[in-house]
Amino acid sequence: MKRRDYGQYCGLARALELVGERWALLIVRDLAVRPHRYTDLLDGLPGIPTNVLSTRLKELEQSGIVERRVAPAPQRGVLYTLTSVGRELEPAIFALGRWGAVHTGEPRPGEIVTPESLIMNLRGVFDAEAAAGVTATWEVRAPDLVVHLMVTDGKLEAGVGPAPGEPDLAIAFQPDGLPSYWALMRAAKCGLVELSGRRELLNTFLRLFAIPQPA
Repeated sequence: MKRRDYGQYCGLARALELVGERWALLIVRDLAVRPHRYTDLLDGLPGIPTNVLSTRLKELEQSGIVERRVAPAPQRGVLYTLTSVGRELEPAIFALGRWGAVHTGEPRPGEIVTPESLIMNLRGVFDAEAAAGVTATWEVRAPDLVVHLMVTDGKLEAGVGPAPGEPDLAIAFQPDGLPSYWALMRAAKCGLVELSGRRELLNTFLRLFAIPQPA
């Protein structure tokens, strides 16, 4: 598959040549959360043909954005992960995510929410300035989905699954539809969540991960 060439000596054009093909940025999004096996990426991106996933991974490897690593014991096989060059895309992904959040609207039929997409939404809206001096751990629980968020003096670390230790506040919600970022924030604002731990940290959570407003 021939890569698109815009024929322009421009940083944006070059970026689009490298990561502008369909599915490429979603692959980068998922790898920004954690390393993935090929099958993990396939499961988290329903609808992507296997040949397209293979092609995109090959292109991203050739561009120095993605690399393969041997899975640590006791795991086996190969993991795909972002290189340092790939990590440099994170601010751009967050900016695009914040911009897209304003234009998302209601879920369309067949759309899904993955733990990786929820984490990247939360990382994208995180207000680091407002988090200065804050140290707390939240665990967000929904049916078939658990993620954790650890803030240490304004710095955020987020991951799939339960928090490494006991969270300061666990937030459980039962959405009518998708367990999306927007469903989580609406439920939290309306008191439609179950809390376990330091309940006062719910307001801190709502402040640090507030829904972006249109300009």
